[in-house]
Amino acid sequence: MSAGETRWTAEQVLGLAPDAASRKAGARLAAPGPWSGTGAGQGAVWGECRGSGSSPYRTVVDLAGEAAPGYRCSCPSRKFPCKHALGLLLLWAADGPGEGGEGVPETPDAVPDWAGSWLSGRRQRAERAREEAAAVREGERAAGPADPAAARHRAERRAARIAAGATELERRLADLLRGGLAGAQQSGYAGWDETAARMVDAQAPGLAARVRELGAVPGSGPGWPSRLLAECALLHLLDRAVLRLDELPGPLAATVRSRVGLTVETAEVLADRDALVRDRWLVLGRDEAEEGRVTARRVWLYGRESGRTALLLSFGAAGQAPPDPMLPVGSALDAELAFYPGARPLRAVLGRRHTAPEPDAVPPGTAVRGALAAYGAALCDDPWLDGRPAVLADVVPVPAGEGWQLADAEGEDALPVPVTAATRSRMWRLAAVSGGEPVTVFGECGHLGFTPYTVWTGTAADTASGRAPGAAIPLGPAEPLGGTA
Repeated sequence: MSAGETRWTAEQVLGLAPDAASRKAGARLAAPGPWSGTGAGQGAVWGECRGSGSSPYRTVVDLAGEAAPGYRCSCPSRKFPCKHALGLLLLWAADGPGEGGEGVPETPDAVPDWAGSWLSGRRQRAERAREEAAAVREGERAAGPADPAAARHRAERRAARIAAGATELERRLADLLRGGLAGAQQSGYAGWDETAARMVDAQAPGLAARVRELGAVPGSGPGWPSRLLAECALLHLLDRAVLRLDELPGPLAATVRSRVGLTVETAEVLADRDALVRDRWLVLGRDEAEEGRVTARRVWLYGRESGRTALLLSFGAAGQAPPDPMLPVGSALDAELAFYPGARPLRAVLGRRHTAPEPDAVPPGTAVRGALAAYGAALCDDPWLDGRPAVLADVVPVPAGEGWQLADAEGEDALPVPVTAATRSRMWRLAAVSGGEPVTVFGECGHLGFTPYTVWTGTAADTASGRAPGAAIPLGPAEPLGGTA
């Protein structure tokens, strides 16, 4: 992609920010005043920003190629991208496609030496890395497993441990039901924590996570005994599936393995070249959450031609950001995805990128009833599914008691939004964007309702009719609507 072909929107730039503080600091630098020597071309944007020192900070952003955007700034910040890179990109985005470019003009033949040398070195290193990775993949395919017998022995030993853990968990669930659910509130969390630790010892982190979730149900509000019973039933179903894993159909067995915590190596997923899906993938939304001792980042994609939805999942140690694929919400790129096995394949790994991300139109959506039907069908294949990604078209946010609903603009159907601190702030932002008019919203549809992540200011019908496409606005982390102006 050439930097001058398609300029990003401000929302897409801010989607790259590592935190809220960086977004605000970058927004303050999104004006021509502190900048000089700015330019765009050859897939890059550059400029010099006046700071507190005698010399300006030199900033360059590489947007070309199949890799994620790269950043170089002479400031001492350890955040990537830093506030200067964000400010430069926001200034570039403000000119808009096809406009004069007063803030960041198109000067492809005038790349300064300090920016050109860094760009050249970065792109040469990226090319060498691609060649080395291709050579490694070819070597692995030719050599095969280093020791198949040892690998098989390790797999069998872990499977035996997991089966033993599932058997012990079954006994503990039976004891809980025999003693009565009412006693779960008085016994406290210690028993659940000890059971979860036993599942970790059995090398079944998925079972441990579900046990910890069970421990949070007693005393969680009216109706908690029925919720606890339902969760116990799902955990019992998963236990029985683990103990009869060899009898299950292949796709269902793969789903059970993933729920227990038996993961497939990324290299193994990518190795099957025939299973790769190349498409123009639209970035629907992204979210970060603390899960125990790790931070999980989720990025959802939608294939324009295949109609498939994909989830990119990455993890970082506690307090550290996971690896970021640098895919701004609302952008799209031509790329290959490889899906992990399962009854309803959703999680995927990003393979070769054929273009860099660039702004795209509003995705097609469905009515509330269609989203519920799709979630119900997915539950038939994966009973442990908490939510399924969905795009709701032509919905209006409506207050409902202490919470909110997303209601069809034409019809009587509505989905509740779970009442949490995060969704409450998101819904106020969504309501401000909507202004009472129908919007397109991406989120997860599940048994608790619909959790929104992204809103588009227009609809797919607007794009089809030739009207200006709407901008994608991430709904979290929450910030005031005017905070990025």
